[in-house]
Amino acid sequence: MNLTNDTTVPAASPTLAELAAQVTGVVLVPGDEGYDAERSGYQIGYSHRPSVIVGAASAADAVAAVRYARAHGLPVSVQSTGHGLAAATDGGLLISTRRMDGIRIDAAARTAWAGAGVLCGQLIEEAAPYGLAPVNGSSPGVGVVGYGGLGILGREFGYASDHVRTVELVTADGEVRRVSEAHEPDLFRALLGGGHGLGVVTGLESGLVPVERVYGGQLIFGADLLDEALAAYLAWTEDLPDALTSSVGLIVYPDAPAVPPHLRGRHLAQIRIAYTGTAEEGDRLAAPLRAVGPRVADTLREMPYTDSHTIHQDPATPHAYDGDSVLLSGLEADALRTVAALTGPDAPMMTVVQLNHLGGALAAGGGSVGHRDARYLLRLLSPLDGTDVAAVRALHAEVREALAPWAVGRAVNFLFGDHGDAVADAYEEPLRRRLAGAKAAYDPENVFRA
Repeated sequence: MNLTNDTTVPAASPTLAELAAQVTGVVLVPGDEGYDAERSGYQIGYSHRPSVIVGAASAADAVAAVRYARAHGLPVSVQSTGHGLAAATDGGLLISTRRMDGIRIDAAARTAWAGAGVLCGQLIEEAAPYGLAPVNGSSPGVGVVGYGGLGILGREFGYASDHVRTVELVTADGEVRRVSEAHEPDLFRALLGGGHGLGVVTGLESGLVPVERVYGGQLIFGADLLDEALAAYLAWTEDLPDALTSSVGLIVYPDAPAVPPHLRGRHLAQIRIAYTGTAEEGDRLAAPLRAVGPRVADTLREMPYTDSHTIHQDPATPHAYDGDSVLLSGLEADALRTVAALTGPDAPMMTVVQLNHLGGALAAGGGSVGHRDARYLLRLLSPLDGTDVAAVRALHAEVREALAPWAVGRAVNFLFGDHGDAVADAYEEPLRRRLAGAKAAYDPENVFRA
């Protein structure tokens, strides 16, 4: 750490050296080797550029970082994998939690303790020998603590936040708290789906579910059957068991060598399925979709849960993107076809669309997940490689306008990039007031304002 090149922190040298002596992880300032790597995440379209980074290896490191920030009036931001980065900060102090990667499995209690740097894929592998699984999402590279909570088996098991038992949290006063329903219940509920701004989560204990195998994969339809596939999907979701969770993705693949030949340059509808029943019953449930016609690909099969990441095949390589979302009370096939046309081959830029079927256990539970009664979630994501953010937002707004008759809000975990006050759309008014009350109680000086 270079203690002479940080001009934004007043009287930095002695106090910064003191901070470095307290921390078992790393302390970095602009110009230090490792600074850029530490602040970078999966989302490279937006990156924090803090005055100080603390690569925390423990809750004690996070405590030291928060106390230092308070002493210097610095806003605090927190990052693990950087998948869901919204507003990037310029200045302030960034706490990187990726080093806190400890996992403890209690098979008898069906629980797992995961540090703030643990990835979902790591926890899946650790839980599998016990016949257990976390309530994880489609990407194994997302952090367990920062994960948005909408899982590939969400209709059966609800949001990941519904399974959290205890949260280890460093609050704005620089203290470590063990927060649970029994201890500080208001803060606990605010943490479960309430986004960030209440402290640094350094670890949490969650319940695991008894899942060893899953039936799933993709049915991919070409442009010639796109309209039929979308209409069939919406009709199909009207009557499904809660044990089946699904989504449909719309994407125009680039005509590039890196893309598999059968996908290259094509406008496709990809129906993704995850089901905890038998393969025979899964095939029966999928029959109406297969009846749409010939598939570009059909990968439905039974698999060990450790292979469940192959269902969505999310990209693992960091890239730049901006995204928006809209939660829907319902949806008609004509409107979904309009979305497909707006984001199809004639669109001004590439936009990936994903429509998630909600309901089931996702509609129940507590915490601070907004709009649980929504029937669908439509997500929009556009790469930013050479594309103007304003142009991306204009297209996304056009899609949202087409869905306005059914819109009930946004999903806080699928607002990529700084959308300002739009985050308020993620919560009903009573829930917004409750979260604002928790913020006022636990961070009255707005230390976590980044």
